[in-house]
Amino acid sequence: MTYQNEIAKAGNLIGGQASWGGIEAEAVARMRLQNRFHTGLDIARYTAGIMRRDMAAYDANPADYTQSLGCWHGFIGQQKLISIKKHFGTTKGKYLYLSGWMVAALRSDFGPLPDQSMHEKTSVPALIEELYTFLKQADARELGMMFRDLDHARETGNEMEIARLTHAIDNYETHVVPIIADIDAGFGNAEATYLLAKKMIEAGACALQIENQVSDEKQCGHQDGKVTVPHEDFLAKIRACRYAFLEMGVDDGIIVSRTDSLGAGLTKQIAYSKEAGDIGDQYNSFLDCDEIDLTQIGNGDVVISREGKLLRPKRLPSNLFQFRPETGADRCVLDCITSLQNGADLLWIETEKPHIEQIASMVDRIREVVPNAKLVYNNSPSFNWTLNFRQQVFDAWVEAGKDVSAYDRAKLMSADYDATDLGAEADEKIRTFQRDAAARAGIFHHLITLPTYHTAALSTDNLAKEYFGDAGMLGYVEGVQRKEIRQGIACVKHQNMSGSDIGDDHKEYFAKEAALKAGGAHNTMNQFAA
Repeated sequence: MTYQNEIAKAGNLIGGQASWGGIEAEAVARMRLQNRFHTGLDIARYTAGIMRRDMAAYDANPADYTQSLGCWHGFIGQQKLISIKKHFGTTKGKYLYLSGWMVAALRSDFGPLPDQSMHEKTSVPALIEELYTFLKQADARELGMMFRDLDHARETGNEMEIARLTHAIDNYETHVVPIIADIDAGFGNAEATYLLAKKMIEAGACALQIENQVSDEKQCGHQDGKVTVPHEDFLAKIRACRYAFLEMGVDDGIIVSRTDSLGAGLTKQIAYSKEAGDIGDQYNSFLDCDEIDLTQIGNGDVVISREGKLLRPKRLPSNLFQFRPETGADRCVLDCITSLQNGADLLWIETEKPHIEQIASMVDRIREVVPNAKLVYNNSPSFNWTLNFRQQVFDAWVEAGKDVSAYDRAKLMSADYDATDLGAEADEKIRTFQRDAAARAGIFHHLITLPTYHTAALSTDNLAKEYFGDAGMLGYVEGVQRKEIRQGIACVKHQNMSGSDIGDDHKEYFAKEAALKAGGAHNTMNQFAA
């Protein structure tokens, strides 16, 4: 519907109501365009379509990969999308990531918590709703400014500007983009997973990322002590998410299946197996076992029979069972294939370092079975990117026979190496990592889980150092406000960003000439008009 059609539609509705004489059709049309999405389910259906189209585009050309940053507050997500539109003119291929780590650390009533599923599960759908509330407000704000410009163009009789603005309104691109939302390990059994998934979908999530760890033993993917569950247990939760999507009418919702098996050496359960070679038997084949006979069975021992042998899995005092060392990659491949064959759409392999060939070695094996398999990959702040890539370059130089006598591999993080050839080559590999990994390792979506956690801390540290030091007020003006003005940061006009001008527009719609508006001549925000 074009702007003029919306006005006409509203006019026809108002014209049929004798007592609605004070309602203006254009004001109604504007408010409707400023509130395109009425429910979270509207958003989930819309954004699921975006992701499906983007996935198809990536299958056709791996250069069309997508990206996101983790955001822990609606305002942070809003500013990210405003910045993207400002710098690139479109939000295409740019999503939001909702990190369970940041919910635990920043949004729990308990205060900061480790990423162990101890935070309130309801805080996750609450953050999804908050993010979309702020993104919708960004639409309302930007369209409101366009409507004001249109009114000014009409007042001055600028027909060319009227046509330009009308076209821009008719072709307006929303700030609402897909959110890939972290549901951890489901916060309980499959029923608990289903119930939480519904809440997240109702809030607007079109993509749910779920991992194969034990819910009550869940750990951050970059910490030790991870415990996985047998495939059938995990597949029940994938099915629970799919049922939730289908029940809510989001038929093309996306499930991201995450495996932590690369770094997980423990399982809580021995898988149920009916016959040799089934999925339970394959899971159990990775257990670290000792072959025994009947005389060696001790009190409370758990034993399994496999290939005619009696085996005793190694069990810890915690009642957890060990996997054999160096089986992580094989377990990851099996996890991924099984998930894709049972309803998952995308994969997530949590690795201990950002190494393209390590990722590709697993993806190549997965694609032998599922040719269009593709990944969401965590470009994690838990990696020391500088050190990792300098060491990768160092090792490649050694293999190629280049002289590395000027470098100490253990100290490559040093600023002394910043201006060296090795440092420059490593930085270039970091710069092209996402493009190269999308082409070689099947990565459809690159995200950074915790970037805005770190940027908030860094910017606050810089401001505190200057403001409370000798710089005083200049620490804020030079380090923040002057940069906001010169870089065109939208929230330098913080009254406008908070919705003051939208409120003024509504006051005028509701009270007409009696409206008491905040945006008059004495509003100090006018100092930023230039």
